[in-house]
Amino acid sequence: MGSSGRGRAHPRFRTSVRWWIAGRTVHALLLMALGALAGLSVVIATAWTLTEHSSRSMAQRFSNGERLFDLSLAVLRASVGTDNLSPEPDSTAHQLLATVASVTGSLVPAVLLGIVLIKMFALRPFVWRQRASISQAWTADFPGYSRRHADSEDAIIAVRFYNRFDNLSVVDLRARAHLRYLERSPHDGSLVIYKQWLKVLDAQGEPADERYWLAVERGAPFTVWIPVEAPVVELPFRRIQGKELSGSYGVKLLVRLTARTVGLGTEVADERWFDLEAGDFELGRFVPLQPDLDKDVWRWEGWTDFDALEPHPNGEDPRP
Repeated sequence: MGSSGRGRAHPRFRTSVRWWIAGRTVHALLLMALGALAGLSVVIATAWTLTEHSSRSMAQRFSNGERLFDLSLAVLRASVGTDNLSPEPDSTAHQLLATVASVTGSLVPAVLLGIVLIKMFALRPFVWRQRASISQAWTADFPGYSRRHADSEDAIIAVRFYNRFDNLSVVDLRARAHLRYLERSPHDGSLVIYKQWLKVLDAQGEPADERYWLAVERGAPFTVWIPVEAPVVELPFRRIQGKELSGSYGVKLLVRLTARTVGLGTEVADERWFDLEAGDFELGRFVPLQPDLDKDVWRWEGWTDFDALEPHPNGEDPRP
């Protein structure tokens, strides 16, 4: 039986205003709010001029740019609740426009306060390195794992991030990795979404379901190492942890972080998608930072090259 109305059709989507706000920066939100209020002010000022009782022609009314600008500013002040418009007594249109400006002025402080609160509690403390780097397995920062793969051509993926908040302590951090891809169904040939849990190296350099850190120091970079278990000589790679990707579409790697904050007692979660076909991977080892306990973390050597790769002059093998 067919659908009787468009409202019952699929797919059905809803946009969460709260999460849309949480995904924007404070500067962007302020600029958008000011832009919206300025636009509304111009619209009201134009309608006000069109409906005013005056013997002047429309051309004369709108030729006075200074008056229109002053009227727009007056409407803007009324729209933020710091001023009031004075409508003509016998003009219903002016009464309506003044009411719109007044109601807007009463709502704007509440809306701005709500935006501030949403941004305050929508914690995203992690900054990610722009790309995931792929190097040979022996370059991993685990002596045992590196020795076991000294003569191997297998590759390993490194995903880097750090806690950007200067006054926020993050503990019990867990990192997991998933592979998402589409393949054709053997039944009817339609595309089906598949997800595969990938192994990452744990604190001992052994493949595990997740990587765990007891605490996350501010600004210190952390790395999620994901074994490819196959050589990668060019991009895009077509095999990872036994999964052949030659017949797959829309391949993406997901790294998800979950943790708790000290003091606030809240849980935080963040994730980063790396698209296999969109240049989110690069061949080479990332440039390391040089920790110096006598300096503030933001002054450690290597920050300017955080998104860069180690140079390999003349194509030489960097192994000793």
